[in-house]
Amino acid sequence: MMSPLPGAIPTKPGSCTRPLPGVIPKIMHTNGSEITARNQGGMLCISQPWPGMLRGIWGDEARHQEQYWTRVPGMYLTGDNARIDDDGYYWIMGRIDDVINVSGHRLSTIEVESALVSHKSVAEAAAVGRPDPIKGQAIAVFVTLRGAEPSDDLMAELKQHVRKEIGALAVPDDIRFAAALPKTRSGKIMRRLLRDVAA
Repeated sequence: MMSPLPGAIPTKPGSCTRPLPGVIPKIMHTNGSEITARNQGGMLCISQPWPGMLRGIWGDEARHQEQYWTRVPGMYLTGDNARIDDDGYYWIMGRIDDVINVSGHRLSTIEVESALVSHKSVAEAAAVGRPDPIKGQAIAVFVTLRGAEPSDDLMAELKQHVRKEIGALAVPDDIRFAAALPKTRSGKIMRRLLRDVAA
């Protein structure tokens, strides 16, 4: 639904660039209002039918309606969180259900991970929520390093880096250094396993 057109749209690493012709995306707030401000994350919805659109789920029309059409009436919910930058490029921030609820604020795991991997010493990062009696969920991250050794100083530096990149609310409660992150055969991080370890 969004992809660079070769030779027509310059790319930005990490961005899915702009919508294909016929696709009209909107970034929506959970209350159903459109987010028009730039660099504000929200639910990625499609406001009008487009070529190749999913028309239903075989044998389960009720599930199709509930999953894709009820959260934002009249719009197709993709299931992704996204934002639009100052140049009009779209950035997928992760799946809607891949969020951590910290004191009533929904934080995208991919946003926390992106902030961490922008640090020169971090090769890979995975963020998960763990139960917290005060905040509901706390942020636990697992980090693999590049050219650095685990230390308390580095942990403090990474927390400060996330604070600078995103804000105080997104600062991880736990940072665990790991030699590698558990992954499926297709290369996806096994978050369920990490949630169990973090709890």
